[in-house]
Amino acid sequence: MRILAIRGKNLASLAGDFALHFRETPLAAAGLFAICGPTGSGKSTLLDALCLALYDETPRLTRAAVKGVSLPDVGKDTITPQDSRNLLRRGTGDGFAEVDFVGNDGIEYSARWSVRRAQSKPGGKLQNSELILKILGSGQPIGRGKTEVQQAIRDRVGLSFPQFTRAVLLAQNEFAAFLKAHDNERAELLETLTGLDVYTCLSIRAFERARSEQKNLEALQTQC
Repeated sequence: MRILAIRGKNLASLAGDFALHFRETPLAAAGLFAICGPTGSGKSTLLDALCLALYDETPRLTRAAVKGVSLPDVGKDTITPQDSRNLLRRGTGDGFAEVDFVGNDGIEYSARWSVRRAQSKPGGKLQNSELILKILGSGQPIGRGKTEVQQAIRDRVGLSFPQFTRAVLLAQNEFAAFLKAHDNERAELLETLTGLDVYTCLSIRAFERARSEQKNLEALQTQC
């Protein structure tokens, strides 16, 4: 999986439209680069946009999850702290996060998360968020409904949200969590990243085949 571009509109501290194109100069020739800026300038929001478009959730909202707590929205409406729609910038009627990427199959895709308020007015009732996956160029949609789209994205990225946030996007203060993870969790992640999980599957299948053949042999010996 390779990220080609990140785009968005009205997310958290970033007002209006914004975009990062990794195939265009100067980023295309930069190799290693850093995202710098003062607090509140939108550094974390860029990473939020990446996660929203691919997974409909972000690390900081996941950490904010508190049972039984709701936040005030418009009028008498409330919203839970972990709801991804919290990232729609206050005082705006709509927003989106969009990521272009190359999937594990070598095909280029565009994943888009979007949310709006009723009639796209800042004071309108918050609507359900939408998630769309399309093939770049042809615009062919993949998946029907959010559940199918989420699974299609995971299949093409090759990582679940927890794996993505520990391998591709390591959120602030989360490096220690990776180091302290259980051995089997780290092993599963490293297998997925390096492609060694295929050998685990082969090992399991070989064991099952050997066990099956052993049973067949024992059955033949009993008949004799």
